Amino acid sequence: MEQEPPLVRDVFPELVDELAALLEAEGEPWLAICVRDVRLVGECGCRDDFCQSIRTTDRPPGEPYGPGHRCVPLLPSSGDLILDVVNGRIMYIEILGRPPLRRRVQP
Repeated sequence: MEQEPPLVRDVFPELVDELAALLEAEGEPWLAICVRDVRLVGECGCRDDFCQSIRTTDRPPGEPYGPGHRCVPLLPSSGDLILDVVNGRIMYIEILGRPPLRRRVQP
């Protein structure tokens, strides 16, 4: 049986708290709730030193995401946080130009 990817909140709790607060401030209460349940499916892999973006689901075939896609830019105190949302589901969290994320140490 394949294990589910970890919840982002379990790996990067400070990031999820920040995203939830920023989404509330932007008038996105539903996404503020949803961000607490997204999974860390994979990291960006672009290897740019300014990028720490993460995939929260497997990307559907084709470019771009297609109908129902919207970009949700947030206003953090540093760098950029941008969500790719398709039909109300957070697909990707762009994390650019920010201090390195701190992973929660697992017991």
